[in-house]
Amino acid sequence: MTIHRDFRPSEDATVVARLKEAGAIILGKLQQTEGAYADHHPKIDPPKNPWNADLWSGASSSGSGVATAAGLCFGSLGTDTGGSIRFPSAANGITGLKPTWGRVSRYGAFELAATLDHIGPMARSAADCGAILAVIAGQDPKDTTSVPLPVPDYLAGLTGDLRGVSIGVDRRWTSEGTDEAAGKVLSEGLRVAADLGAKIKDITFPDPKAVIEDWFPLCGIEVAVAHEETYPARKDEYGPALAGLLDLGQAQSGLDYQKIVLRREAFRGAVRLLFETVDLIAVPAQAFAAPTLAKMAALGEDPSLITGLLRFTCPFDMTGSPTVTLPGGFAPNGGPVAFQFVGRHFDEASLVRAGDAFQRVTDWHKRHPAI
Repeated sequence: MTIHRDFRPSEDATVVARLKEAGAIILGKLQQTEGAYADHHPKIDPPKNPWNADLWSGASSSGSGVATAAGLCFGSLGTDTGGSIRFPSAANGITGLKPTWGRVSRYGAFELAATLDHIGPMARSAADCGAILAVIAGQDPKDTTSVPLPVPDYLAGLTGDLRGVSIGVDRRWTSEGTDEAAGKVLSEGLRVAADLGAKIKDITFPDPKAVIEDWFPLCGIEVAVAHEETYPARKDEYGPALAGLLDLGQAQSGLDYQKIVLRREAFRGAVRLLFETVDLIAVPAQAFAAPTLAKMAALGEDPSLITGLLRFTCPFDMTGSPTVTLPGGFAPNGGPVAFQFVGRHFDEASLVRAGDAFQRVTDWHKRHPAI
């Protein structure tokens, strides 16, 4: 954010401190959208997609996706509030792991929306993501929302197969309004999983329409809290996208907020019940594959674009569920396309196992852009 361009922190965020303690070499900071929301500030040059400069590079952790795909680093960190690990992972053809909310400390990260923000790794492979997650995860006394559960060795259970794993898919939800490239990548991902021994089960996913609509005002309310000291006092320094979200949040009433909270809790419970019947759920990364910058420029004017973008991402921020995003093909315009596995709370190990098994028999994650 431009209003924080001169800010110099006095200490590292917990995730950075833990990476340093583990021996990682921190190369620097990467560009993200303003406030980790939908768009870059008008005064910022967005990172360019290394596959094609005319393609979207994702939001908000676009710099992380671009740098990792371009081979500038082994891996990177992203934050995900509505899809911001998954969007740049899909757009740039890398693997992204969004942990369960509370698995990774948020201390030292400037929040977008406190109950929706997740910090997680972005890397070439699911195994690499698992290695990074093992370092940054775990309880942190500086963040009392971090959960005091042991952190597994995510690389210990990598068998290369998916025998005994049940994967649920709602074929109607994942196909309606989904373009051909996104649908094909999901179908192929399920075929590979079945060949690896997984049992594919048809499920009915709870209708996410209300929770997707609720995401915007809920995020806006929480963002308004995070920016209370500078907004609206310094409104003229904000870009239009983040300012619009802040205005939306400040316009909500206490009754509006409570209704959102109740609908969110009901939806979380319904998704939790699904995981009593399956181990993982498979969904596209987004409804339309490899969008161009020209298409995304109309995001604020086309409600169907916004819905298609968030349809398979923000529901799992509202539930706090862990997900892994896996590259699985390319669109006709040459842009990478991905799909997701979603897991039970704090079962990131199953996601790493499933992602690793898929990547042992496919090579989408090994492909590099020509730069």
